Amino acid sequence: MVIEDGKFYFIKDEFFDIFKKYKLMKNKESGNKRPCYFCFRDRKDKEIIWFVPISTKYDKYKKIYDNKKLKIGNRPVYNFVFGNVLGKKAVFLIQNIFPTTEKYIAEKYINSNIDVEIPKVVKDEIITIALRVVRLAEEGIHIPFYDIVEMRNVLLKDKN
Repeated sequence: MVIEDGKFYFIKDEFFDIFKKYKLMKNKESGNKRPCYFCFRDRKDKEIIWFVPISTKYDKYKKIYDNKKLKIGNRPVYNFVFGNVLGKKAVFLIQNIFPTTEKYIAEKYINSNIDVEIPKVVKDEIITIALRVVRLAEEGIHIPFYDIVEMRNVLLKDKN
């Protein structure tokens, strides 16, 4: 399977079984697969693919974002990127980013036999902020709720 930056994919349950101690968002089956994830390849190690969950709970996360902005002033908030997916307001949860490899990708998310697309400016913003969060985690500053550097190392060790 060719994994394309900026597209949406589903993750195999097996991945969540391996990383259960991290308390990641789990797959839910209720007629529709979910969640799906925005993904992009790591810029240094192409084996690693970063996954960012999306949510339609726009108002909930906008309120959290606004409260964070009030507390920290002019400093950036790296937790969320706001945009639209399939004509609906959506939030890209950078705070829930995690790494994986092709081995754990189930399939691409398509709608009416067409790849789901978002504007290039939103894709670029998500990738830029997410890579900043990864760099911060490498420096010991953790925005995600779990250790993404440790997860990446487990995945790379598994590949070798």
